[in-house]
Amino acid sequence: MTKIRLAILGTGGMAGVHAERFKNNPDVVIAALCDVSMEVIEKYKTRTGLDTYAPAPAMFTDASRLFSEAVLDAVIIITPHTLHYDHAMLAADAGLHVFMEKPMVTSSEQAHALAQRFGELGKVFIVGYNTPCMPEFDFLRSTIRNRTLGKLELVTGYLSQNWMKATKGTWRQKPELSGGGQAYDSGAHLLNSLCWSVESNIAEVFTFLDNHGTAVDINSSINLRFANGVMASVVVSGNCATNGADLHFMFEHGRIDIDGWEGKWIKVWKGDELVKYPVIPGEPQTPNDNFVDAILGRGKPRTSIQNGIVQSELMDAIYESARTGQPAKPVQR
Repeated sequence: MTKIRLAILGTGGMAGVHAERFKNNPDVVIAALCDVSMEVIEKYKTRTGLDTYAPAPAMFTDASRLFSEAVLDAVIIITPHTLHYDHAMLAADAGLHVFMEKPMVTSSEQAHALAQRFGELGKVFIVGYNTPCMPEFDFLRSTIRNRTLGKLELVTGYLSQNWMKATKGTWRQKPELSGGGQAYDSGAHLLNSLCWSVESNIAEVFTFLDNHGTAVDINSSINLRFANGVMASVVVSGNCATNGADLHFMFEHGRIDIDGWEGKWIKVWKGDELVKYPVIPGEPQTPNDNFVDAILGRGKPRTSIQNGIVQSELMDAIYESARTGQPAKPVQR
């Protein structure tokens, strides 16, 4: 394979960032673009510089035609959340590697169906979470695995954004397209950072949600217990003027605080002492570069469908608990 021929399916939201990253990767050629209209695609090309990109990407307004007519090796799917499953299955039928924007899908049933389908293909499938590609989170997960600070017992965290106002009138506040609100959207980053690090199925969840008069959840208070005994408490705010996302991991013999959104900073305590310069091996990477390296056999995928399964099972339980007012147990198929 000389260069990976990539399609960008969905040109809104984060698609501009993804275009920039893939444009700068010498192992990728952006071969096709797809969205609901040529006008939308043309505007995307102008704002991302793809209007001068050579060779010019083919353009499609129908995903089925994209997958049947374009000559591709891979696709990045950046469409509304509830469309992810159908688009991923089309990509599977075309035999492509898949980069899926978060959340992977909007039900655990869909997540397990994807796992079965792509397990048969042997293609790379990653989910676009930031933190698994950061050395700080690798250090955190190794600390948990190796019990360097003793047993992990508790985790607490928060994510805050002015999400409700920023997404007003968009598909993100339409359940038929979003699958849920802030917990499913930006909250996916924080919740995956938690689940990716703890590496355990979730045993039980209890949740309070507040929709703030909208059709989707804006604020969430989530308590959960992992099957390995770790307990966690997370709040997700979609009506806060200040952005932030921290996670705090409490061990028997220390604590780690970390940036739960991008993994750009970490603080480590051994006992009562702050470790001033913890050794963090490795180099940061974008999920995009990790996707390319995994396809070319230069590295291992930092995320997989299994991460999407755990998160979808968690989200199903979050909404079930909020609906019933009782603890919910994720359905693990």
